[in-house]
Amino acid sequence: MSDVNQYTITQAVKDSFKTEPGSRFESLLQGLIEHLHDFTREQNVTHEEWMAALMFLYDCGKISTPERHEFILLSDVLGWSALVDMINTKGGATEGSNLGPFYLDNAPAKALGADLGDGRDGVTLLVHGRVMDTLKNPLPGAQVDTWQADGAGTYPIQEEGQDKYDLRGKFTVDDQARYYYTTVLPKPYTVPYDGPVGVLLRAGNRHAWRAPHLHFIVTAPGMSGITTEVFFKNTDYVDNDAVFGVRRSLIRDIKPARNIEALGYALDKRPDAVVEMDFVLAPEG
Repeated sequence: MSDVNQYTITQAVKDSFKTEPGSRFESLLQGLIEHLHDFTREQNVTHEEWMAALMFLYDCGKISTPERHEFILLSDVLGWSALVDMINTKGGATEGSNLGPFYLDNAPAKALGADLGDGRDGVTLLVHGRVMDTLKNPLPGAQVDTWQADGAGTYPIQEEGQDKYDLRGKFTVDDQARYYYTTVLPKPYTVPYDGPVGVLLRAGNRHAWRAPHLHFIVTAPGMSGITTEVFFKNTDYVDNDAVFGVRRSLIRDIKPARNIEALGYALDKRPDAVVEMDFVLAPEG
């Protein structure tokens, strides 16, 4: 190792890992080492900058909890989450969008037609649609997992004393592959600004506002699940979302709630407005 220098250390590090030749892990790890070392040489990173980067990552870990994942937020504001979503969207399927830092995988099961608003102030919104495959065949048995901010732009999980499972629910579609429920229309909000990612945004003179949206994870047996969001036409920040989550195909009109009875839904609460979003899943593999 005595003759290793800044130009040969990269290969030495790569050679030190005894990974399975040709494996995906080998490709990912060696690519990461190459890009990290190339970046360090190109930018002539100083000791102070190196330590600042490590402390930034340490701070991201320190502030993270099961209810707040600062590393996911970091990925979001750097556009990495969006890029991964774009690369992994399958042909013909609904486009993917951000998971975000506030997802909980054990949200309660809800009956179709339930109201997630729990008496909160704001516009009561009927959210409905169907889950289909890429040939437009319905997918009975599909599950729609949803979560969101409230009418003031806050997730209940962020507020002390609030039930962290409010404005969340898992719905199983009916025999026509329909899902439907009511909730409160979300408002724009800033991503968490009180941690290291907030420091990064301020240093880069960037705003932290997200366009109002609903989060979804949609799954069905034998199909590739999707993680995505639904946005609303003509709302604030839909053209400059802080985490680059908006896709044109995911923007929907909010319409007045007229002739709701014709839909044939049994709803716990009468809505003021309606948004319709069908989800399309591609086969596994």
